[in-house]
Amino acid sequence: MSTTSSLRRLYPGTSLEEAFQWPFEPIDSLDSSFSVQEYLQQLIRQDCSDVQRIVELPESVEKDIWQYEHLRQVCLELSLLVVALESECTKQVCPEMKADGWMYLCAAHPSTQSCPAIDYIIHTLDGATILLNNNKYFPSRISIPEPSLKHFQSVARRLYRIFAHAYFHHREVYEYFENDTHLYARFLLLSRTYGLIPSNLINIPDAEESNNANNDDEDENDYNRG
Repeated sequence: MSTTSSLRRLYPGTSLEEAFQWPFEPIDSLDSSFSVQEYLQQLIRQDCSDVQRIVELPESVEKDIWQYEHLRQVCLELSLLVVALESECTKQVCPEMKADGWMYLCAAHPSTQSCPAIDYIIHTLDGATILLNNNKYFPSRISIPEPSLKHFQSVARRLYRIFAHAYFHHREVYEYFENDTHLYARFLLLSRTYGLIPSNLINIPDAEESNNANNDDEDENDYNRG
């Protein structure tokens, strides 16, 4: 039984409202070298808040390829957070890359050194993107060489720092972006599912923990005022 896939093209002059309005297709019907990426992006466009469904491994996809495509997608979407941060995360406001008492040194220089947070963020995102697109380590979109798997954890740890800096130093920008994209929730679930980031390095409180902390602060303030 043959299946006919819909023509998936964005033509010049297509309005934003009409873009990507082709029917949702199961991954097995996507006849393309980039079928996993296309399927993942379909899930995100359909409901970006359903992070459980987005991260859940499809039966026909290898888990290494699934992690790889997710990390590539996170890099793509994080660039939008960088744009949102640029007006607030200046070299004057954030001369160092910090988050929750940690200071991070940048490895993009001839020798590892401190640099302004916005530079660190851009260097980190550029470095992760270049690595994930490097044919030496990732020569194919359908198979990952065993030695290259070690890069997933290092990429995830570095990307996490971008979220952490935004959360602890630019909370309003972070929350606006997260409410719109649910990118951190997706990235966190991916990292926990595949053990990409040690639990002791996860310092952004879960939503429930954050709400409880805010309630505790309000109770304490009420007590102090009394």
